[in-house]
Amino acid sequence: MAAVREKRERQALREAKERLKPRGDYIKELQKWFNRFVRLRDAHLPCISCDRFEVEMTIGGAWDCGHFFSVGARPELRFEELNAHKQCKSCNGGSGKYARKNYTVAKEYEERLIKRIGQEKVDWLKGPHEAKHYTIDELKQLIAHYKMKCKQLNKGD
Repeated sequence: MAAVREKRERQALREAKERLKPRGDYIKELQKWFNRFVRLRDAHLPCISCDRFEVEMTIGGAWDCGHFFSVGARPELRFEELNAHKQCKSCNGGSGKYARKNYTVAKEYEERLIKRIGQEKVDWLKGPHEAKHYTIDELKQLIAHYKMKCKQLNKGD
């Protein structure tokens, strides 16, 4: 009987913590699942910027989810699948420090993106978009959606 009561208390505590969770925590969790999905979706493809398949393994893995338009520049495209592709850490990270490298990486990304999804979709990405203001319920639905997609892609391995 005590074990059942303890289980109920733990469940009640979990539910209380869930109710107190701020919106930002849901966005972080969604970003984690979205990034994982993009890396799994593109696992068989090379880096979108440099076309390499093999890269040196680093802390946190060899691959990032690289956004064509950054989350800071275009937050409305943060969770847009057409805007995110597998990218090696060398191309995705730190390129902003070096203006020439940043220009080259962005140029190569766009060229390969056009080949991958077509000019029409790239033009759509460049076009104006309305800001997205996700509710907590919408964020929860998106988290569940990307968890499911990751699970499906993992089964395909």
